[in-house]
This record gives sequence, C-alpha cells and structure tokens, in this order.
Amino acid sequence: MFSVKPMKPTFKSYLPPIQSDVKKTIEPPIKKLEPNLLPGEIVVNEVNFVRKCISAESSQDDLWGKLICTNFKVSFIPQDDPPKQKFKLSHILLGEDDIPLTCLEQVVTVNDAKGKKKVLGSNQKLKFNPTELILYCKDLRIIRFCFHEAGPESAKKVCLAIAHYSHPADLQLLFGFEYHGRRYHESKGDRVNGSKPRGRLQTPIFDCSSDWDREIKRTGASEWRVCSINESYAISPSLPEYIVVPVSLTDQNLKQYSSSFTDQRIPLWCWNHINGSALVRMASINDPLQQKKIDQRVFTAITKSHPLHIEVIVSELDKWLPGIQDIQSAFVKIRNICVIDPFEETEERWLSAVENSRWLEYVRAFLKHSAEIVYHLDARNTSVILQEEEDRDLNCVVSSLVQLMLDPHYRSLTGFQSLVQKEWVMAGHRFLDRCNHLKKSDNKESPLFMLFLDCVWQMMNQYPAAFEITEFYLTALSDSMWIPLFSTFLFNSPKQRAQHLMDFAKNKAIPQVEDQVLYFPPVWNWSLQFSSKDQTLFNNPMYVGKGAACVHNGEVKSFTRTKQKSFSFTLKGTSTLRNGLNGGEDELTRQGSLVSPLRPDFSPLKDESPSERFFRDWFSRPADQQGSLIPLLMPSHLALWKLFFLRWVPEACIVKGGPITAYHAISQLVDEIEILQNQLRQYKGPSPGKITPARPSRPPSDQRRMYFSTSSPNDPPTLPDFLTSSFPYTTAGNLCRRSIYGTPISKFLNGAKTWLSTETLANDTV
Repeated sequence: MFSVKPMKPTFKSYLPPIQSDVKKTIEPPIKKLEPNLLPGEIVVNEVNFVRKCISAESSQDDLWGKLICTNFKVSFIPQDDPPKQKFKLSHILLGEDDIPLTCLEQVVTVNDAKGKKKVLGSNQKLKFNPTELILYCKDLRIIRFCFHEAGPESAKKVCLAIAHYSHPADLQLLFGFEYHGRRYHESKGDRVNGSKPRGRLQTPIFDCSSDWDREIKRTGASEWRVCSINESYAISPSLPEYIVVPVSLTDQNLKQYSSSFTDQRIPLWCWNHINGSALVRMASINDPLQQKKIDQRVFTAITKSHPLHIEVIVSELDKWLPGIQDIQSAFVKIRNICVIDPFEETEERWLSAVENSRWLEYVRAFLKHSAEIVYHLDARNTSVILQEEEDRDLNCVVSSLVQLMLDPHYRSLTGFQSLVQKEWVMAGHRFLDRCNHLKKSDNKESPLFMLFLDCVWQMMNQYPAAFEITEFYLTALSDSMWIPLFSTFLFNSPKQRAQHLMDFAKNKAIPQVEDQVLYFPPVWNWSLQFSSKDQTLFNNPMYVGKGAACVHNGEVKSFTRTKQKSFSFTLKGTSTLRNGLNGGEDELTRQGSLVSPLRPDFSPLKDESPSERFFRDWFSRPADQQGSLIPLLMPSHLALWKLFFLRWVPEACIVKGGPITAYHAISQLVDEIEILQNQLRQYKGPSPGKITPARPSRPPSDQRRMYFSTSSPNDPPTLPDFLTSSFPYTTAGNLCRRSIYGTPISKFLNGAKTWLSTETLANDTV
C-alpha cells in the first residue's frame, strides 16, 4: 500500500473571511457645543442639527452645528472646528458667527413645503414649523439657517426667542445694562478706594466744564465762555449741562430767551476760526412775536465776539438739504441694490440703479453745503449760524463736516472722536430713535450718522494723507452702533443718558459717586472690542501729522499754506443764507462741483463771483494736508464706499486686490522706516577698545504702529493669500441670498421699503 497525498484545493474565495468575534467600533463622542458667554449673558433657547448656509448656489460648504439665542446675541457654534487661518480679525465681545440682537433688522421664518413666510415681531405666534430662518442685519449681512434635520418644535422656539429678545420693551432691557452691572462688581478689586481714574481714555467726553474750557483755549475763542445754566438740565433736556456762549450774553438773558427756542435749545457754540469767526448752531424760534427781538440780541452778541465785529449770517438747513425720511429712503434703496439684488457692477443698469437711489446725491449735497460754509468762515471771515428746526439732525452732520474741513485736529484719531462726542452725543442727536434700537420708531429711523461717515470717507478717499484714521476705523465705528454695550449710541440726549445710568447704578448697587464713564463706558475705549494688534488697523500709514515735511522739487518743505486772499466784504445787516450763501451773486452753481464753472487751467472767468474766485484759488494750489480741505464734488469725484456696502458680497470680493494692497505695501514701508529710526536712536557709536553689544533691531510687537510688519529680505515680495478687497472681513456665510434669478432689478427699485420685499417666496403669510 502506498500513501496518497491530499489534493490541494483549487477554489479561491475572494470574500473576506468570516469573523466570529467582531469588535464593535467605538464612535468618537459627539463634541459638546458650548457658547462663549459674557458676564450676565444667559442662554434663552437653542436648537441642534442646524445648517448654516454659506452659499446660495450650493450646500456643499454649509456648516452644521447648534443655533443659540441669548439675551445678547444670536450665536451659531459649528460642529467642526474651522480651518486655521493665517489671518483672523478677532472681536473680543463677539465670535465669527455671532450677531448682536440689536443688529437684527428683520427675523423671517420660512416653510418651503407649505410656501409660507412670516416676519416675526415680539410676542407673536408662529402657526407653522419653520424649515428656514433668515436674519437681515443692520450691518448689511443676510444670514440663513436651515432646520430640515432639527426638531421642529425646537426650531420654532428658537425663532420666537430671537424675535422676542430683538424687540426689547424698554431701554433698560438692552444687554449692556446687565453686562456692565456684573462687570462692575466683578472688577471691584481693580479699583482703589472705590473709584479709579478714566485711565487711557484720551477722548474728552464734554460732560464737564473743563473739557469745554480746553476746547475754547485750543481754538482761541477768547470772547466765549462756558455757561452752567443747564446744570441738572434745568433749561433744556436735550442740551449738555455745560455749553459755550458769547461773553456778552448773561445767564439771565439766556434763561429769558430759552423759552422761545424749540425744546429750549439756545444757540450752541461749535468752533472758532483763527481769524475770529465762529460756527454756531441753534434751533428754530417757535415764537414769531419774539423772533425779531431775540434774533437781534443773539446775533448782536455773536457779532461782538468777533474781533472785527463782522455781522453773522444764518444758514437754514431745513430749506436746502434733504430731510431724514429722504435719507432713510435713499439708504434702503442703496442697501437693496448692493446687498439683495444680484451684484452686476459692470452692467450699466446696476450703476444707474446706484445713481437713482440718490444716496450719493445726498452725500454730495451735505459736502457741498459744508464747503460753502467753509467759504464764509475762512474767506469772508464771517461767523455762521446753522439753524435747524430742532438742531439735532442736519446740524450734527454739517457742523461736523465744516470742522473736519477747517481744523486738522479733528482729522486725528483722538480729535475725530472728540468731534463726534461734542457734535453728536452731547449735542443731543437721537441715536436711540434714529438707530431704532427698540424697534418702535420706524418713522423716526434715519441713518444720519452713517451718512456722515460716508461723507468722511469721501474726503479720506480724495485726501488719503490728511486723516490719521482709516476706512476700517469708520466701518468698525458704524458696526459699534449695533453693540448695546456702549453709552455713545444708546440714548437720545445727555439727560436721558444721565437718568438711565443713574437708575442703572441704583438698581445695581453702584455708588452714585462713581464716574459713569467707568461703569458704562463710551465706544472710544476700543480695547473692549479689539486687541492692540487689531487696533493698529485704525492707523493710516500715509498720515501727514502736524509739523511733517514734504519733498517738493528736491527740497524739503513744511506743510504751510500761505495766507488766503481776502474775499470778504462788509455786510450791512444780518442776513439769511440761500443755499449756504448770501444773495444771488455769491450763490454757487447747484449743478456740478464747486469748481465746475472754472476752466481746466483755473484761469479767471468773466463775471466771476467771490466764491468762485475763492474756490478757483484754493484748487489751483497743492492741498495742504494740515490746512483747510475742500472736497471735489463733481459726480465723477464721488465713489461708492465699497468696504461698507460691498464687504459681504462674494461677487465683489477681489482676491489680492482693492485698496488693501496699497495699504499693505505702504504699511510695510512705514514699519521698516520706524525700525531704522529705532536703530538710529539706539546706536551710540563704537567706543575705543570696547565691543558694542548687539541691540534689538525691531521694537516689541505690542509697540508696532502698523498692522503689517516689514518682511524679511529673504521672503518673496508677494501679497498674503488672505488679502482681499473685503479685508479684514470675510464674505463666507455673511451674505446668503435666496435665489432670485430671472427677476428684473427694476422690480426692487420702486418703493421697496423692507428687505422682505425682494424675496420670491409664496405670498401666503401667516
């Protein structure tokens, strides 16, 4: 017998072997999503499995996470950590996906399946389960959230909570009061003897007589004095406690005249020219029988304050400038064109729509009228009174622009902030009503402060070396209006501010002796919002400060303007400005710019008026960055402020393009110059027989004035990838429109008053 070898198997299986003991895969635990809360901030409602829309065309890049409503903000917390970015502007109070409740313009809920939509207000019911939430923001963002995977009841509750808390019933319910109450008691250890000085806040608040005294001395207004008759707001509730009046007017006179002015707003000094002329603002006189008598006495007192006793002229702004409702209507139109409609800047109809909104026309009107006031103060050496019915809206814009054009101090960072504090906050501009923080003043809402910032940007755009501040500073200031943690933009008047803060201090057990600026600070304390590094974005690298020199034809010369020729003439009586000018012969051309009737070579024209001669002479010389500035006002000279209006629009975002590229290059150059200057200051020269130790070549990072530091010689001279025309903002997820393809733009330009009017959802509204 022989042994037979077993045959080898020929079948080959391509299936994986069966495992009897299958190890259970352990899934990683779901990340716990917790919001970053400020002192006093509480979570009101939340919903999980929410999708934040990043793009209207595709959901590929959408983010999943939790949507939270607190008593301060709407916060979205993404499930996955966002990719690390080389650049990220970090706001201390708000995250990248946070929206303050006061920033919400409309809260819109949508159910696509049922074709329903509803604009939610406070204490309203919602009869359908929302599949989508659209938040229209006052900073022009449009944020969309989808609830297809979320619990329907949870989604409904969070939508109702957002609508309710974005419509506070009372000013004291705004989060700033709770926040600062907690913050005050938590920081007791930082105070000495129960109080502390105002610290690094260099901006004068003008809530004490010493601030006004310093302003009088700075401008050389020797014939004006600080008056305290309005202490405890005894005369007018909308004027500051301390005002500046002519020396020749007694307190008794002012008390006697006050009852004849609207809201008892007696004339208020704004500024003095070096030639002695003064800029004054006042309300209308509501007693026709007393008008002539009071006019004569008040105007005589202002005339006496002039060293040459030249009589004053009056500019009635209500007659020549657009009203608050016109400005609001224009802003709504320009907002819809830039943000809601498809962005097609290259198309003629888009540019025509921008022009037809009349926003730039109104910007030009205010700049033009302010330039005409400059002519009277500077060239004619004449004091000017700006008169408006209530002296709290148009006067704020014009008085501020005139001072910006004439006084370089107000073009510095601290000076600009003092100007806003003096001419807007303390002068009684109705920020609470004009910003509509309580959602109760739709007919009073008007973006006058936004119009002023746009006017400032137009001047900065034409004279980039004359301002210490940048357009990012202006944008950050406009965004701060919607953060209810600062006293600057919350109140209608100094009295309302004082009363609310007094009640707030009493409710929070804060001693009455404490400085209100400390426990409820103004917006000027920027360290509460931005790091020292991010605040360097406020600094203009091209700024020509006081005493700076320039090179002209190879010679170093200082910025000094030769004395202006005199274009003034003696007036025989008090007169009223017509379009900002006295009489017909001096009236500037209403169409075109200030120099539109002039020849290209600035040569004289026949029958040239004094004002035309003044502007021709001014524009024929190089602009003095530290002297008077007059903007060019042809329509071609004015531009759309793109960083504000288009910063969220993806189609308008230019990668490695826009003004930021020049800002980046100049900042690096200035930083390199400052490093070299630092090295020269430290260098003392070699000593005989002694080795000079190496010294640091760069100042510490927290002392650098420029955001962009100079690159190493070995680094390639390329722009960073994160630079875009929207820098330092990002378009991702901040402007997610619903698709409106095929809808003509003209449909949205005829009387559209609300953001919702551009939606193409079904008309069924519950």
